[in-house]
Amino acid sequence: MTSRPLLHLAIALVMFPQIAQTLYSPALADISQAFAVSAQMAAQTLSVFFLGFALGVVVWGRLCDRAGRRPVMLAGLALYGAATVLGLNASSFDALLAFQALAAFGAAVGSVVTQTVLRDRFQGAELGQVFSIIGIALAASPAIGLFSGAGLVGLLGYQGVLGALLLLSLTLLLWCVCALPETLPVRLPPPPLLKTLWRMLADPAIWRSAWLVAAFNVALFSYYNLAPFQFERLGLSPAMFGYSGVVLALGSGLGAWLNKRLLARGFDGNQLSALAALVLLVGGLGVQGLLDSGTFVAPMLLVVLAFGMAIPNVLGAALVHYKDCLGTAGALFGLFYYVLIGGALMLAAWFQALGWTLILCGTLAVGLTLRQLLRAKRQSSRAGN
Repeated sequence: MTSRPLLHLAIALVMFPQIAQTLYSPALADISQAFAVSAQMAAQTLSVFFLGFALGVVVWGRLCDRAGRRPVMLAGLALYGAATVLGLNASSFDALLAFQALAAFGAAVGSVVTQTVLRDRFQGAELGQVFSIIGIALAASPAIGLFSGAGLVGLLGYQGVLGALLLLSLTLLLWCVCALPETLPVRLPPPPLLKTLWRMLADPAIWRSAWLVAAFNVALFSYYNLAPFQFERLGLSPAMFGYSGVVLALGSGLGAWLNKRLLARGFDGNQLSALAALVLLVGGLGVQGLLDSGTFVAPMLLVVLAFGMAIPNVLGAALVHYKDCLGTAGALFGLFYYVLIGGALMLAAWFQALGWTLILCGTLAVGLTLRQLLRAKRQSSRAGN
């Protein structure tokens, strides 16, 4: 398969988990009413999604080094479809949470296996450009998810959302059956899991990248997790929340486009990540100051712009020293940051404090990126001497 058709399929697959998360978001209030649970409890469905996703990333990433990329992708998508069918028939909130976790476990193939396929096929600056293109495509995911989810909830309730996700997963499964190639370069025994784990645990750069991915993702998904209830408190309709996703997608798309242009002009990824962290912090301060009105969506544009700028740079550079074990390293790296994301979103759901969540994420990102810039500057000075 040529690079362009593969890239099209990869974009659809990597968008799938994010669409699944954001499509579900407008259904939280309906889930709260249908199962008679609090807003905090309903919001846990997205937190459980991330924790199930984290486990799936490890399992699928490890398996794709052992069994190949293609069969693992097909198995994960099939499992997601089966879990969604079970969710449609859930009779209690606890059962819905369990099936949501199982669906998240399956959906993880769309992230870890797709990234591994791309790292198989592309290298260096070309890989950075590919991740930037994917970043632009991902910018459309919140708009698709929120807008479609709001419409489906209005017509069919949360069951309509689950039905749409089932149809989407089956479509991707059929596409992969027809078009996904096997990209595992050589069928060698996979690297020892524990050896790779200890290697990564001792790598400060991996932890910096994991915390950065977590900070920007928590900032983004705390909006989808908490804003439905903020809109409800302000007397705004679920449809308005769906429309906000379209507006925010423009900001995320602008950030990804700007990142791609600046990379092409020779700017360093670390510099762009630091700029994105500052933008995130400013956006968080703005949201906190405007939470008493619907205008808090305006500074959220800065938050999603920062996400679009930062994530391609962090993901593109995270595993450059792990070419010998991409599937396993990608799985463990995903585990690190998805556990961080899931845990942080659970806390955010409990405290229901969107503004302060964004401010904390921005502060962490600024500290990490500025420290990296200072380290790079010192290394450059030593090399010059």
